[in-house]
Amino acid sequence: MAGNGARGAKVTKRATDRLSDLKAFAAVAQAGGFRQAARALHVSPSGLSDAVRRLESHLGVRLLHRTTRSILPTEKGKQLLERIGPAFAELAQALETATSSSNRPAGTLRLTVPVNVSRLVLPQLLAPFLKRYPDIKVEVMAESGIVDFLSAGCDAGIRYDDWLEQDMIAVPVGPREQRFATAAAPAYLDRHGRPRHPQDLMKMDCLRSRFGGGNLEIWHYQRGDDVYQLAPSGPLIYSAGTATDLGVASAVAGLGVIYLFENWLRPAIDSGELEPVLQPWWQTFSGPYLYYSGRRLVPPPLRAFIDFIQSTKDAVASFPDR
Repeated sequence: MAGNGARGAKVTKRATDRLSDLKAFAAVAQAGGFRQAARALHVSPSGLSDAVRRLESHLGVRLLHRTTRSILPTEKGKQLLERIGPAFAELAQALETATSSSNRPAGTLRLTVPVNVSRLVLPQLLAPFLKRYPDIKVEVMAESGIVDFLSAGCDAGIRYDDWLEQDMIAVPVGPREQRFATAAAPAYLDRHGRPRHPQDLMKMDCLRSRFGGGNLEIWHYQRGDDVYQLAPSGPLIYSAGTATDLGVASAVAGLGVIYLFENWLRPAIDSGELEPVLQPWWQTFSGPYLYYSGRRLVPPPLRAFIDFIQSTKDAVASFPDR
């Protein structure tokens, strides 16, 4: 019996060592270097280097490309990161669940969201949510492209229905209807005329956005059964989300016509800096959703946020979107 206990202790130690080496590898890959990861973990770079070498030796594959300038995961390293990222997130959630009070949710809620959601939706939600749950912290990663929240180490994400994955649970959040608006500075319209039909935009200066994947945004218009999709041109192309304020400022300065979420343009429209055009053609679309995996343990902070959204959905649905 004593021998079995000793063998069991050795197996447990080896498993613990492998887990520690995996953590070291993930930290180095995510930080992009041994020194950066060592500072974050408060350990020595040499210790991390030894841990990664042990892991590579155990697996029989190289996990990191090492050069004097950078540290990048190999193809096998990327595959391993995709598997262990969600596993580490699950462990962290399990620990938070075990240590938090059932009557008072605590811990960190990590969300990945589009930039427009961080600007137009979350400000109305997070302040009252955090006041209700003072033991919860929220970390928001605003991205201009589509991000896999599991690989990013997040608990959930927010997306529009066109981008939702079928195996996810989705909860409506924010205004249930939004519109894309078209506007330009009054002085620009005085000089170039006011469009009466979407096709008129093809002869005007238009400020367009480019998505993270490289595609330029297509402008959509609908009036009854008439539907138009346009790819106008103009003097400025800006990054969707991250440089949208530049696009708005350029429109206000009279550089051309802009097409954007109505809520984003509303302050400039209400102040008179921008004048709306083609309003009968503005297209309505459904609002965003909070989505998360039903196959994973739902951590208390996320459970509290879901309950908060559902309990306040009437107020959320009434956010101004006109």
